[in-house]
Amino acid sequence: MTKDLDVITIGRSGVDLYGSQIGGRLEDMGSFDKYIGGSPTNIACGTSRLGLKSGLISRVGDEHMGRFIREQLIREGVCTDGVATDPERLTALVILGIRDEDQFPLIFYRENCADMALCEDDIDPAFIARTRAVVATGTHLSNPRTEAATLKALELARTHGARTALDIDYRPNLWGVLGHGEGESRFAESAEVTAKLLSTLHYFDLIVGTEEEFHIAGGTTDTLAALRKVREHSTATLVCKRGALGAVAFEGAIPESLDDGQTGEGFPIEVFNVLGAGDGFFSGLLKGWLDCADVDNIDWPIALKYANACGAFAVSRHGCTPAYPSLTELEFFLERGVVQKDLRNDPALEQIHWATTRYTRTTGDWSTVRTFAFDHRLQLEEMEGYTLERGGAFKELCLKAAIDVQGGRDGYGILCDNRIGRTALHAASGSGLWIGRPTELPGSRPIAFEPELGDDLGQFKEWARENVVKLLVFCHPDDDAQTRAFQEARVKRLYTAARSNGLEFLLEVIPSKVGPVAPGTTATLIRQFYEAGVYPDWWKLEPMADAEGWTATVSAIEEYDRHTRGIVLLGLDAPEAELAASFEVAARYPLVRGFAVGRTIFGDAARAWFAGEMSDEAAVAQMSERYARLCSVWDNSRSTATE
Repeated sequence: MTKDLDVITIGRSGVDLYGSQIGGRLEDMGSFDKYIGGSPTNIACGTSRLGLKSGLISRVGDEHMGRFIREQLIREGVCTDGVATDPERLTALVILGIRDEDQFPLIFYRENCADMALCEDDIDPAFIARTRAVVATGTHLSNPRTEAATLKALELARTHGARTALDIDYRPNLWGVLGHGEGESRFAESAEVTAKLLSTLHYFDLIVGTEEEFHIAGGTTDTLAALRKVREHSTATLVCKRGALGAVAFEGAIPESLDDGQTGEGFPIEVFNVLGAGDGFFSGLLKGWLDCADVDNIDWPIALKYANACGAFAVSRHGCTPAYPSLTELEFFLERGVVQKDLRNDPALEQIHWATTRYTRTTGDWSTVRTFAFDHRLQLEEMEGYTLERGGAFKELCLKAAIDVQGGRDGYGILCDNRIGRTALHAASGSGLWIGRPTELPGSRPIAFEPELGDDLGQFKEWARENVVKLLVFCHPDDDAQTRAFQEARVKRLYTAARSNGLEFLLEVIPSKVGPVAPGTTATLIRQFYEAGVYPDWWKLEPMADAEGWTATVSAIEEYDRHTRGIVLLGLDAPEAELAASFEVAARYPLVRGFAVGRTIFGDAARAWFAGEMSDEAAVAQMSERYARLCSVWDNSRSTATE
């Protein structure tokens, strides 16, 4: 069988609720960020981000958290063929926080949880046959049922020529050695745990643990003696993590000093959060281990350098899986080095991290975005027959038209406001549509924000994570210094608030409403905003008459941000024939992902519907037909441009 996977991990899969407040007791934390968690799940995601093809074997509940894990794994690029849904048990949960650099309180909610019901029947031999390596973690050796499943997977791995690895991952309370309130504890002696671990070590080619984890595996708190005891039971390469001292690998006999093993480059950084750091470390180690085709000649210094770097990212950020780097980010970091020790506050590094991992925050392929824009407010409010209630009802019809055309496929989107279109906006969540949401007061210059955002922009915390923050700026390179400074400060403030709340940001610039435009006008504005420290995920731009303007615009974006999501082309109420001509020019540029057109699609239907001259059904039918036709025009333009 073809080995289409590099690594399969097996074991825990749960939801982490991370306290948002830093420096207090878990008892006092008032809000939490939700991430996927569990050591094998973290490692599967961490290795996937580094370019390995990863899979997971686990169980999740048949409920919202189980679906969240499954959907997030897919976003992370992890194969879920080995993830079973348990109809009887709940998904595991962990509540945890950051008190200081030494205290990280956590509570495991794992009583009869889904992943601890993993059994031998969940291990598909054909799935194991697809991978080059299987990684087990210690918790699933703590119960006879999960141990049997793990050992079956390891035996099958050996049968199919796959490498095997163990993350000791010792949590005393998960073995029943300590109580529920001791989730933070990483070590407690137990002869039973030691005996169990020693009985399984012969299955592995690689064994990884902290000094304390090797203490439990070897049955002694003398690290060298513990390593030697492990060596008696296994020929595996042993990698011992030593905290600030780095890590060391032993392929053969254990020397007289830990310093005599193989080491990799370390990175002096500030420790912010150690939770999940070991899983980040293991992800980097597996990248180096599996990149070496010759299993008898592993470049351990390189593998350990990768591991130390990934561990450095993990201890520098909030959360476990969200902290792990992409391959692009890792390569940038290794080439550039440490500029500031608190990596989470390194602007260049954080921009690459955001831009190269944002696909993990939303679902969908947005290489093409055909957008029905009905976020208009002022234009509807001025129509005869408009009321707020009827305006909201009309936007629900717009959404229906969008969904009819989308047909469950990727690559379709909407722009919808929260003032008039709140019901439609909320109904769109989970539909698979790309969703942009405006923030500016219509027509404002200089920029004024919708009152709903609050004076401190605090309302972003209430936004659905799939909403893209959209801001329209009427601006021009000839703006006076005061106007430019004011608008740039407003844009930067909104952009920063969006980013801090995990929301993508779309910046729309319209210079033609301010002054005359030339081929380089938009490119100049783009450079000005980048120089102000604004890195939009999306740009929404006016059509340009010829290649000169588009070439200048695309060059300006790529000069500053090679990882932008791209450009969507706005319509400005242009007739369909005029839009088709602008599509033909723009589609030649891959960075232009699609369009965002509104009144050309809904304008006639809105006027007739508000006047009582058109039924709901007729309005939806007309808008669907026009939207679908524009989508076809765009697709044909793109197809012609790429021939």
